[in-house]
Formats: sequence, C-alpha cells, structure tokens
Amino acid sequence: MQEFRFDIILYYLPMLLRGTLLTIGISILSIILGSLLGLIVGFGRMSARAYFRLPAACYINFFRGTPLLVQILIVHFGVVPALVGHTDVMIAAVLSMTLNSAAYTAEIFRAGIQSVEKGQTEASLSLGMTHRQTMRYIILPQAIKRMVPAFGNEFIVLIKDSSLLTVIAAKELMYYANVMRGQYMRIWEPYLTAAIIYLILTYSLSKLLNWWERRISQFEQS
Repeated sequence: MQEFRFDIILYYLPMLLRGTLLTIGISILSIILGSLLGLIVGFGRMSARAYFRLPAACYINFFRGTPLLVQILIVHFGVVPALVGHTDVMIAAVLSMTLNSAAYTAEIFRAGIQSVEKGQTEASLSLGMTHRQTMRYIILPQAIKRMVPAFGNEFIVLIKDSSLLTVIAAKELMYYANVMRGQYMRIWEPYLTAAIIYLILTYSLSKLLNWWERRISQFEQS
C-alpha cells in the first residue's frame, strides 16, 4: 500500500475549501429557492381544483421519482441552453438543485400543514378570519415548527447530493477532489479528504438541528 501523503492534501486544501464554500453556497441558495417554489407546489398539491392539483402531483412525482444526476444533465444540456442560449454551469447547478429540492419541500409543507388539527381552521373561520388569514396567522406558524427537522434533513441531503454537480464541471468540493486524483493518480488522499469535509458539514448541521429542536421544545413547554 502506498504511503499516505499529507503534502498533497496541504497543497490542495485551499482549493478544496474554495470548493466547499461553493458547495455550501449552492446548497443554501437551492434550499431557499426550493422552499419558495415548494410552498407554491405544496399548496397546488392540496388544492381542490384538479388543474392545480394534477400538475403539482406530476411535478412532485417526476422529481422525486427520477435520479438527480439525470435531472442535472437535462437542465444543463437542455433547459439552460433553451432559456439563456448557451450552457451555464452555475445556472444549471442552482436550477437543477432547486427544482429537485422543491419537490421534497412541497411534501414537507403539505405534511406540516395537514398535521395541524382541522378544528383550528374551523375555529378561526368561525371567528370571522378569512382562509388566507387563517393560513398566515394560525396554521403556518404551527406547521413551520413541525417542519424544521424535515427542512434540516433536506439541507443535509442537498449538501451531499451537490457532489453530483461534478459531472457538469461545477467547481464544488468533488470537482477539486477529482482534479487532485487526476493530477497525482491517487485515491485515498482526495476522496478521503472530501469525505471528511462532507462529514464535518453534515455532522455540524445535524448537531445544530438537534439544538434548534430542543430550543423549540423548551419554548413550547414554557
């Protein structure tokens, strides 16, 4: 077995960290945009009107039922050139991750909203509140508290799935790990380093999520 070379890791560490920052940036932007789109799709999925409900259901089923890798390639080579006239790695990266995330956050929103007792909706309507006011002031505040763990898990999944963006040469963490492997023809140093960085990111987020859940529980009990 070859000797493990820390000098290679130290040489590439600034580039790996730069790729890590891009990984985090794409994931944050995608979860924000995906949540906004997911809220719209989620409301469409719960609509009593078939012309809202059926397209939303098709959207969710397509993006949850097909591999993210395929979605990235379709967006990069098909959707983005049709929209802007040429391929653009960053637009394709954010758009593909956003569209995928929206399908999952739509279901998170739907499950969270439907978990709030229907009696609260009926009570607020009987007090003269409109459906919009009921949703804004009564249902969503309670539902969002229950959605926090699911949103945290979705963010963790996005960070890990962003490694697939290396197939379109997005300069995230795995891109530089592959460059490192190609230059030195070594496996352990680039991929083990990348794995450790991903582990640090996801473990830190999971601990932060656990802390936030405890804060919410303490707030509700007080």
